[in-house]
Amino acid sequence: MLYALARPLLFALDPETAHQLTLELADAPLRFGLLRVARVSGAPVRAMGLDFPNPVGLAAGLDKNAAHVDSLAKLGFGFLEVGTVTPRPQPGNPRPRLFRLAPAQALINRMGFNNVGLDEFLGNLSRASWRGVLGINIGKNFDTPLERAGDDYALCLERVYAHASYVTINISSPNTQGLRSLQGKEALDALLARLCALRAPLAERHGRRAPLALKVAPDLDATQILQIADAVRRHGIDGVIATNTSVTREGVEGLPHAHEAGGLSGAPIRTRATATLAALAAALKGEAALIGVGGIMSGADAAAKIAAGASLVQLYTGLIYRGPGLVAECAASVRALR
Repeated sequence: MLYALARPLLFALDPETAHQLTLELADAPLRFGLLRVARVSGAPVRAMGLDFPNPVGLAAGLDKNAAHVDSLAKLGFGFLEVGTVTPRPQPGNPRPRLFRLAPAQALINRMGFNNVGLDEFLGNLSRASWRGVLGINIGKNFDTPLERAGDDYALCLERVYAHASYVTINISSPNTQGLRSLQGKEALDALLARLCALRAPLAERHGRRAPLALKVAPDLDATQILQIADAVRRHGIDGVIATNTSVTREGVEGLPHAHEAGGLSGAPIRTRATATLAALAAALKGEAALIGVGGIMSGADAAAKIAAGASLVQLYTGLIYRGPGLVAECAASVRALR
């Protein structure tokens, strides 16, 4: 109800300004002890060797710098994913870089992994008191050559490992030049081999094995999906997040801002993202957990992701249009399936 009243005011602002203001407003009552945990009735889930109190999570990108973990945790999510973080701070692409396509319940973003870098990111996490399931999404700096991308991912994995319940390898953002080429067969094989080799000594050092998840694009053909599934299986990757944003413009043709470069999210990519999820489920046959994300605007959309093979779901754009009440709605719809 409160979000429904606030949304017209937020939508009157530049999208990125509204985004930051919303996070700051969420933090304000936390500072005075006035923010209570939302009651969410959802069935517990075990996936990737972890226990989730409910299957509805926050997707990476909303809290890029892990600066709002405690307030976001109060919204009733079963897990949070923060980042994408890169080794060094970077400003991202020039503004404006986030656009609403309200008639289609969509966003286009070309943020470009804007973040404070590992040192400040980990400092923010050290001040958070929440101890739920936390995913940390890692990427490469924009100016790191692709042939050295593995260095950035390896450094991020080593630095975030102690803080993460699981770590997501983001190779599917369309807003860092060339990044999606890391989804190719040879590049992906080399990257996963390096990170999985690093994970063994990290697990021994920290006394636990943190699962690895791979975040993929919705714009994959059947051959690419099979190649990714094969790499996930061979390297023992624990989960696949399907999907990131899309470079297509299906469903938003002719709308203001539809011509903007960047990744499309929200309702228009629902079908494409769910089809990719279902294809991965068919290829993997339960050998890795699947997290469904992309176009979830209602409880029914979340339930459809579970029916397509996901164990968990994540929200981002749906929160912008529907508000925090979407978390409980999705958890209830998924619970009704089980």
